[in-house]
Amino acid sequence: MKSKLVIMVLLASFPSIFSGCDGLRKDSIFNMEPRQEILFDFDWQFHRGNAENAHLAEYDDSAWRTLNLPHDWSIEDIPGTDSPLIPTAIGGISTGYYLGGTSWYRKTFSVPAKLKGKRFSILFDGVYMNTDVWLNGVHLGNHPYGYTAFEFDFTDLIKFAEENVLAVQVKNEGRNSRWYSGSGIYRHVWLQVTGPVHIKTWGVGITTPEVSAENATVNISTEIVNKTETNQPVEISGTVFDPDGKKVAEFKRDIEPESDSEMKNSQSVSINTPKLWSPEKPELYKTVIEIKDRKGKTIDKIEEYFGIRTIEFSVENGFLLNGKPVLLKGACVHHDNGPLGAAAYDRAEERRVELLKASGFNAIRCAHNPPSVAFLNACDRLGMLVIDEAFDMWRRPKNSQDYSNYFDEWWKNDIEAMVLRDRNHPSIIMWSTGNEIPERGEPEGAESSKMLAEYIRKLDTTRPVTAAVNGLNPDKDPYFATLGISGYNYSFGGDHGKQSIFAIDHERVPDRIMYCAESYPLEAYGAWMDVVNHSYVLGDFVWTGFDYLGEASIGWRGYPHDENFYPWNHAFCGDIDICGFKRPQSFYRDVLWEVGDQLSIFVKPQIPSFPEKENRASWSKWHWHDHVASWNWEGFKNQLFEVHVYSGHENVELFLNGKSLGIKETHTENEFIAVWEVPYEPGELKAVAKNGETEKAEHILATAGEPVKINLVADRKIISANGQDLSYITFELLDENGIRNPKAENLLQFEIEGPGEIVAVASSNPMSAESFQQPQRKVWQGRGLVIIKSRKQHGEIVLRAKSDALLPAEIKIESN
Repeated sequence: MKSKLVIMVLLASFPSIFSGCDGLRKDSIFNMEPRQEILFDFDWQFHRGNAENAHLAEYDDSAWRTLNLPHDWSIEDIPGTDSPLIPTAIGGISTGYYLGGTSWYRKTFSVPAKLKGKRFSILFDGVYMNTDVWLNGVHLGNHPYGYTAFEFDFTDLIKFAEENVLAVQVKNEGRNSRWYSGSGIYRHVWLQVTGPVHIKTWGVGITTPEVSAENATVNISTEIVNKTETNQPVEISGTVFDPDGKKVAEFKRDIEPESDSEMKNSQSVSINTPKLWSPEKPELYKTVIEIKDRKGKTIDKIEEYFGIRTIEFSVENGFLLNGKPVLLKGACVHHDNGPLGAAAYDRAEERRVELLKASGFNAIRCAHNPPSVAFLNACDRLGMLVIDEAFDMWRRPKNSQDYSNYFDEWWKNDIEAMVLRDRNHPSIIMWSTGNEIPERGEPEGAESSKMLAEYIRKLDTTRPVTAAVNGLNPDKDPYFATLGISGYNYSFGGDHGKQSIFAIDHERVPDRIMYCAESYPLEAYGAWMDVVNHSYVLGDFVWTGFDYLGEASIGWRGYPHDENFYPWNHAFCGDIDICGFKRPQSFYRDVLWEVGDQLSIFVKPQIPSFPEKENRASWSKWHWHDHVASWNWEGFKNQLFEVHVYSGHENVELFLNGKSLGIKETHTENEFIAVWEVPYEPGELKAVAKNGETEKAEHILATAGEPVKINLVADRKIISANGQDLSYITFELLDENGIRNPKAENLLQFEIEGPGEIVAVASSNPMSAESFQQPQRKVWQGRGLVIIKSRKQHGEIVLRAKSDALLPAEIKIESN
């Protein structure tokens, strides 16, 4: 491995289903366009449980439930109960006590006779897991992995002007995951209709050998499929548009794909004065690729969005994006969407990226699997760097029914599905082959790592290959030697304590480029100082940026795990909780990363917020300090409380009811946290931060009175009437002065009117076993979340909330 890796590349991405979440490619009728990508998410029949002969076309599914995708049955109430949780769930604490099992989906559709001669395929963006698909009773195939997209061509099985039945069996059986996976067809499904000569799925790759301020040389590679019995002379052309919609380049060429074959066409164009993609300015170009027959008729056409940027990695300069140094402020992120389970609605995926970026993150490590297309499109559009990861295990299992059972047969297929689908997203800067692979310290592991890395480099030469490795000892050197960039899990505060393993390994292996692939929240300061102090450490990725379901309680009780932790079901370790609310550690990271006003007040309770675990291992640091944003401590008058002020400024003065409690400095020695012992009395804590004598920020934490009203706030009050767009509505319980009561636990009930539906109601309480489906919820820390989904009709949606002894509230959302 050389100490410097330079990659100059132009990258393309698939257009989002949402463009700002208002451009859904609708589930439409068939037409005679050269290519149709029909969203196949609507009007499926679903049966929870196994069903004999449900793959047959003539099977009677009339008693089954009708639903729309994306869908995750594990997040739904267990039949006959008002909860999705059960203490005897086979996945146990790892999957958060949610149930998997086997279930069926069926969809009936017809195809007009005028489309005879077209090619038909079904593309699943993601199904968890072990999926079998049939059309009209004929088995199309099986796909074991729950996180990669897959496609089946069923042209020869279509019945024109008759009913066709697509049947899907999903088997999430046994112990197969270390976190909440969800169950079902949780990402989009597409029916693809093309001509016999067409561009292959994921068949477009765009790179550039040279990028400068003056010019970018763009190479566009297109794989063309000819499913006819004769050679086909055609013209392939491409037009490139800049972010403002102006045509800036084009090409045209005659080619002749041979009968029943595939061919690759490569073409170069130049773009003058390119606008470079970056997190600050995520500039996206568009290219239109078109194939015409010898008569000039268009027979296929694809649009793709792309960005131009250069990436460079070195020991001396770290990570350079477009020639400028960038420290990776990273979040590890699992795939679930909290109250929605694994259901990958485009708006849900986009919102996670928005919230992470608003909290200072500029990079995401997709743990531990490829994400949805919608998630990557949001990263492209909003400006978020990405490490795209393939697997959590290879040949050796972490659970008896996990992917290790399929690795040898399927790894190459799944690597292709990740790299070929995702290779053109400008947000992606590294490919990761895996996370904490059990055989990582043995020759077998190094050999497998080499195999995977070499295959990825064969598919894409534009990015380095990495992996996330724990147990950071010299026995991992052969494994690291197969990679371009080395990912260190728990480099600070782990086995080596407060000593930086990065400095130790830099002395041993000076050419190794490293980053912290996972860090403990409790060691946020030390982990980030490693990045600041060492050029060869590219960044820090906290475990985790966004909280997730499953691996329950590691953010409080930690490890070793105990199956008797029910009803804990959140990991409770994220900077942002499952509802999207910032947790105390996120406010601390604002200080480290200089986000916002860098000032906040928290209080350590006299009684722990949750029951403590007596045997939490000393190395288990996924928790944060027991700090809460509350000055409501009835029954504790005049008792001393620790008040912690996180501040990125030189000094802070704390006041209680207008009386100064003194000035304290905040700096590296106290890790930017000033602490006071304050006798409790109701009223107002106020922190005033200064640099020298200049006031920079002020923060108030006030005692709340009894709640008297409900406050509803929507993240978006206008949504698209496409049957899938979402509005996230926060509910809060306020006192007569408009202050949220952090101790309120009232039960709220909701009703909805108009062309929308409630798809989830939630709080951030990690121990709540309440239903996400029922239109009610007990608030936690005085707040919670309702998620509304649009239908396909335009109109006004009204959400109403009520609770005993409180003034009711309503909010209106426009769906158009």
